[in-house]
Amino acid sequence: MNTTSLTQRYSAKARWLHWVMAGLIVLAYILMLSRTQFEKGTDARTLVIQSHFWVGILVLLMAFFRIAERRRHTPPGITPPLEGALHWLANASHYALYAFLLVQPLLGVSTVLAGNGALPIPLTHWAIPSPFEVSKPMAESFAHLHVWLATIFYYVIGLHVVAALWHHFVRRDDTVRRIV
Repeated sequence: MNTTSLTQRYSAKARWLHWVMAGLIVLAYILMLSRTQFEKGTDARTLVIQSHFWVGILVLLMAFFRIAERRRHTPPGITPPLEGALHWLANASHYALYAFLLVQPLLGVSTVLAGNGALPIPLTHWAIPSPFEVSKPMAESFAHLHVWLATIFYYVIGLHVVAALWHHFVRRDDTVRRIV
């Protein structure tokens, strides 16, 4: 019997959002890590940093759609089901992923608003004004938290990938087949 054909999958929208957001998160990390390839104050470095920022905004917006889709369509159960601590760990890691998708971009926005007093719009001379006063110490605090969370999230992403591989190759359940 072909178990792949019997496997329940996430909705097409949920699968699309998962993979597009995964790609955008990778792009956000690549952009931020590549900024050091350009001299401070250059247009190229500014474009890379602004692109990182707007990719983060896109992730934040898509996160709302992803959460709504998850609430609209209950994720299919894993076959065979997880029990006990494994079930708890799977749920905890997914909540951590969703928290990152919301908190990390909000920290980035807060950093820019507190530091610049406006959100610059890439490739234009326009900016969205901040409702808050400029505070360099506050911006530095937000930036520190943003970087700290990004570092922690490397490990959460790594755990997510290792868990998917473990489910597929060791446990041999349908976890990966549900999202592809």
